[in-house]
Amino acid sequence: MTERRDELAGNLAKVERRIAAACEAAGRKREEVTLIVVTKTYPASDVRILAELGVRHVAENRDQDAAPKAAACADLPLSWHFVGQLQTNKVRSVVGYAHTVQSVDRSRLVTALSKEAVRRERELGCLIQVALDAGVSGRGERGGVSPDGVEELARLVADSPGLRLDGLMTVAPLTGEYAGRQQAAFGRLMELSTSVRRAHPAATMVSAGMSADLEQAVAAGATHVRVGTAVLGVRPRLG
Repeated sequence: MTERRDELAGNLAKVERRIAAACEAAGRKREEVTLIVVTKTYPASDVRILAELGVRHVAENRDQDAAPKAAACADLPLSWHFVGQLQTNKVRSVVGYAHTVQSVDRSRLVTALSKEAVRRERELGCLIQVALDAGVSGRGERGGVSPDGVEELARLVADSPGLRLDGLMTVAPLTGEYAGRQQAAFGRLMELSTSVRRAHPAATMVSAGMSADLEQAVAAGATHVRVGTAVLGVRPRLG
């Protein structure tokens, strides 16, 4: 365990230096960017080490992995983010532990999240996931709503009981006009964020950038970066 703690501490320090350097290069203050560590496929013991090292935001993308892990770490001062594609039949479980759902991308999901949040008498933070690779279907390969549908969905979240519209999220697309152009993709997300904030001033969160492209996200103006591999290393998927 000591060896693993040293490994995670070293990795966190490297990521911290990268974020700090990116902020400096962009003329931003370090405190403007929040690190979310994506702990998918890693055990609850790693989450405990991360908490000891000062991490306060963790993310998961599969409920079957996240629910037992969140329960095992319920005593820790953590904010849990759900970042994966979310099916409505998993909503009841996810709302039980997540503080924020970053992958809101359709009206049916908004309705289900609102109903469960009200039932539990809690407020759930929501980010609209933007698919910059959306085709004629209006959805991206990894979920998300097309840019044209963002404002309507944002309005629905803002008007739904039990939900709080926190902002927008995207994943740099692998296909389409933004493939391989992370800086441009994140810049487009910032444009959409500016538009959303005209009607919803409190929706200031912009979640973008991962291990390979966090610098581009910080340069574009992201407020949150989601980093997994650079902190935890490469590990086979569970299950």
